[in-house]
Amino acid sequence: MDDSTEAGVGYRIDASGKATPFDWRAGPAPREEGGLDWIHLNLQSDVARSWLTEQSGLEPIVVDALLEDETRPRSLAIGDGLVVILRGVNLNPGADPEDMVALRIWAEEGRVITGRRRPLVAIGDLMTALEAGRGPRNAGDFLIDIADRLIGRMSGVLTDLNESVDAVEESLVEAPVYAQRSELTAIRRQAIALRRYLGPQRDALARLYNERVSWISDTQRMHFREVTDCTIRYVEDLEAARERTAITQEELNGQLAEQLNRRMYALSIVAGIFLPLGFVTGLLGINVGGMPGVENPMAFAIVCVALIALGGGLLLLFRRLRWL
Repeated sequence: MDDSTEAGVGYRIDASGKATPFDWRAGPAPREEGGLDWIHLNLQSDVARSWLTEQSGLEPIVVDALLEDETRPRSLAIGDGLVVILRGVNLNPGADPEDMVALRIWAEEGRVITGRRRPLVAIGDLMTALEAGRGPRNAGDFLIDIADRLIGRMSGVLTDLNESVDAVEESLVEAPVYAQRSELTAIRRQAIALRRYLGPQRDALARLYNERVSWISDTQRMHFREVTDCTIRYVEDLEAARERTAITQEELNGQLAEQLNRRMYALSIVAGIFLPLGFVTGLLGINVGGMPGVENPMAFAIVCVALIALGGGLLLLFRRLRWL
């Protein structure tokens, strides 16, 4: 199932994990003890924004955090609830993965409200799991589940990134080309963009481990720790990829500079040989009286032999000087 709801969707999850859709716009309704209501909103919709402002019953500071235009990953305890902002890679068709999509979450005992401006594949996965009866059964499990799905979706993107660096490094051994410079720049830009959000997300998840709200158990805190460790490993992978691209780019620049130096050296040798030859031919080419050999039919052949001998002598001189 994909995350393409027009305004929003609501699921009521009982203690056994069975989820049934419910009308989230109709206002609060009784639910069994231990259950969970999940309301997922499309924040591009005026209906969803109006409900969040007027009917959700959330404090204004929470509503402002969920509706904020520009967000960075963070977590904040307000009363006995949590505001959590996370980011997931953008796997929508035609989008760049590093253009990460924000997921805004309000979690309290018995209710979770999430909002997004662009679809998230991880949310679609969670909806599919709920319909199959394999979803989270309380707010703590929900946070663990969605954080794990968001981080898990990054694995493929980071693998592709590292494989791209490997491919450039291998091709650099065979033959350095200028096209590799733009490819390395693109890889490094992607790593920096992912690191921009993944670093704060690591800190936000680490803070969830330390938040003391009544509905998060010690076991769930340990799960947060595991998700945080996974995020730390991905951040380290991004740092390593960025450093590898920098080193590879330096190596590429060095090899390209060496190629250029060799070519300039060869041109300098050619110029060193032909400079005196050009001087002689230029001198013989002036149109003034008294030029030697004008009346001699062998003069042209003599000049050619002399030029060949001069060029050969210059080659021997360059070899003796170890310029060749």
